Amino acid sequence: MLKGFKEFILRGNVIDLAVAVVIGAAFTGIVNAIVTSVLNPAIGALFNAKSLEAALPMVIPTTGGGHATLHFGAVIAAVIQFVLVALVVYFALIVPINYLKRISFRRTLSTIGPEATPPTELELLAEIRDLLATSPAESRPSGD
Repeated sequence: MLKGFKEFILRGNVIDLAVAVVIGAAFTGIVNAIVTSVLNPAIGALFNAKSLEAALPMVIPTTGGGHATLHFGAVIAAVIQFVLVALVVYFALIVPINYLKRISFRRTLSTIGPEATPPTELELLAEIRDLLATSPAESRPSGD
């Protein structure tokens, strides 16, 4: 039982996931600081409010005679934060990784030669079709 647990923990996926969670938490702190300390006050200044969370309040009456305040600025701040995180993840992670994959693929292609390019999906499907057509009917799985 402990051997299985040790194998599970030492798998690369678990360690990679743990690192991603820690880095993600630290990155969230940075993005939150930028949004709450820089962007929210700047956008809040456009609406003559101290911060974006306080901007665009809407006061509505309640059935009990009081009132409730809806803070649309807080929703706008959350959307801005989401867009910022998505932009940073895309430009800091996805773009460089795709670039490195393209370089690696070109390097691999140059070592094996252009005549050894991998077949397209259509070529693979045609090959499978041809193999199925030439195989004996009794060795094929039934469609039941």
